[in-house]
Formats: sequence, structure tokens, C-alpha cells
Amino acid sequence: MANGIVDHGLAGRDKAVAALAKLKGVALLLGRLSVGLIFISTGWGKVHNVEKVTEFFTSLHIPAPGLNAVVVGWSELLCGTALIIGLLTRLATIPLIVSMIVAILTAKRPDIHGFFDLIGFEETTYLLILVMVAVLGPGSLSVDHLLAKKYDRVPED
Repeated sequence: MANGIVDHGLAGRDKAVAALAKLKGVALLLGRLSVGLIFISTGWGKVHNVEKVTEFFTSLHIPAPGLNAVVVGWSELLCGTALIIGLLTRLATIPLIVSMIVAILTAKRPDIHGFFDLIGFEETTYLLILVMVAVLGPGSLSVDHLLAKKYDRVPED
């Protein structure tokens, strides 16, 4: 009788895992949308307030603050857009990952007193979502996936 209960439990687990696996594309889309929309918004603000961003970057002692203000603003705006539509997704995560690391090491550094401070930052959450998308890819609900299907290069899960 014990084997019947265990077998039934494993069958139920397998069904649940299979059902959740079908939602992988939706989960990745939600992750891409959550950070993509944020980066479009912050990028738009930076692009339209370069002087203010330059002053802030100067206060953080970021080299070439004027240039970096423009680069960060446009990379957030363009890469955020790429994340939303799922185009060149893995490539689009790279500048954003770098931006989040720099933000944590400069703007947030004085507020880091321990591990939980670091984990509590929004920038850390964005960083972890970006790493997840870089590793797992954009998912099936993306332009990247459509292009891969068109050229018979859909990756196996």
C-alpha cells in the first residue's frame, strides 16, 4: 500500500511539474516586462535630464560622467525596449547588468552594512532578474524565439 501512495504522489508531482513547465515562457515574459518597463522609464528620464544625471555621476566619482550619463540613459532605454519585445534579449541584459553592478558599488555602497541590505536593494532584484533572463533566455513569447523558429534554431529546454 505504501508504494501505491508514493507512486500516486510522484505521478501528481510529475503532472504539476509538466503543467508548470508549460508556463516557462509566461514567467520569462513577466520577468522581461518587469525590468524592461522600469529601464525604459529610467532611461527616458536620464536621456531627458542628462545634465542632472551628469551631476549625480560626478558626485559618485564615476569617470567621464557626461559620457556615462548618455551611455547609461540610452542603454537603459534601448535595452529595456529590447527586453520587452524579446529581441537580442541576452545581449540586451549585458549593459543593464553592468549598470546595476555600478549602481550598487557606487550609489548604494554607503547603505550596505550586511548581506540583507544588499539583497533589499531594488537594483539587486533587477540584477538577479537580468541574470536569470541572460541564463534562461527570453522564452517562447519573444521575437528571439520567433526568429529562432523561422531559422530552425529553437533551443531545447
